[in-house]
Amino acid sequence: MKNVLITGGTRGIGASCAELFAKKGYRVFVVYHKDAKSAEKLCGKIKCISYCADICDYEQIENTVKDIIKKYKNIDVLINNAGISQQKLFVDINSSDWNNMINTDLTGVYNVTNAVVKNMIKNHSGSIINVSSIWGVCGASCEVHYSAAKSGVIGFTKALAKELGLSGIRVNCVAPGIIDTEMNSHLSKEDIDEICEQIPLGRIGKPEECAQLIYFLAGEKAQYITGQIVEINGGWNI
Repeated sequence: MKNVLITGGTRGIGASCAELFAKKGYRVFVVYHKDAKSAEKLCGKIKCISYCADICDYEQIENTVKDIIKKYKNIDVLINNAGISQQKLFVDINSSDWNNMINTDLTGVYNVTNAVVKNMIKNHSGSIINVSSIWGVCGASCEVHYSAAKSGVIGFTKALAKELGLSGIRVNCVAPGIIDTEMNSHLSKEDIDEICEQIPLGRIGKPEECAQLIYFLAGEKAQYITGQIVEINGGWNI
């Protein structure tokens, strides 16, 4: 049985990934930080193992990974999905806002990957999928810190893919557009309708559609794919 570790795995895209990978026969580990209720709900719905850890804290993540490897030997797939977002004018972004965003959305990816990748190198096998954003590709007004962090994830993906290829490890990235998750719950119906008018497919995306893409990139049918940034946005950015 293969093992998958999913950060931010109890809601949105992460929860959809957990459900799909469990359905496909993976042993699923999900990491959450504050929402124990969602973790409990997910573990009641599917067979998975949850860990409470802050991805911004390397020691917490390292201890989590060590526990998984000690009990289950390997982590075959890592999905770096956890993240936060915030809308603010650039002049209103203070140092705390900036540091919190970079620490969570970029340094968090480093922390988890660094803790996991040694096991993958030892096994000469593994797949890492990082979740960026359309705004990491294009940049978004009033989301400079978010765009910078998510763009960093893209550069991280490309560089690490070059470094780890000969170790039998693939590293890819998905860059979703507007997806129907809690992260976008602040958008009004009018906002959504206006966005949908700009999307060739005429609607926002579903978390399970992102999960299907991530599952493909993790699996056997994507063995010759690495270092790629795959956008899933209904044609919003072409």
